[in-house]
Amino acid sequence: MKALVINGPNLSRLDLREKNIYGNFTYEELSSEIQKAAKELSIEVEIRQSDDEATIIGWLHEASDKKLPVIINPAAFTHYSYAIRDALAMVPTSKIEVHLSNPLAREEFRHTSVASGVVDGTIAGFGIDSYRLALRALVGISK
Repeated sequence: MKALVINGPNLSRLDLREKNIYGNFTYEELSSEIQKAAKELSIEVEIRQSDDEATIIGWLHEASDKKLPVIINPAAFTHYSYAIRDALAMVPTSKIEVHLSNPLAREEFRHTSVASGVVDGTIAGFGIDSYRLALRALVGISK
């Protein structure tokens, strides 16, 4: 199985973000852990990150055209990007939304995800394990 892991804005700067919310690791370490977990599950993943909404939309169009399952952490775009939501809705394969932190335990503006309604499920609040759990779920729902 091949899958695309898409990460949104500011995730490439995890080493500079609030450690009490996001954990104490870098984006490179996160990517390495995702690759390791994917390999254990016999999933080939391509991990991408962008701070640009249009780039993420383009990647979702690519996933749609290639029928690639998607794990996405829309980051701040979670709460207001209807364009990313609409691009996600076009992906005909499995889609899982992930978050390192638990948005519902944070500021009220983070409580709404416009993406959640068009994905198979959301995993949040488990740090790097959110991605590990998403990979396991992807295997389960893709059978």
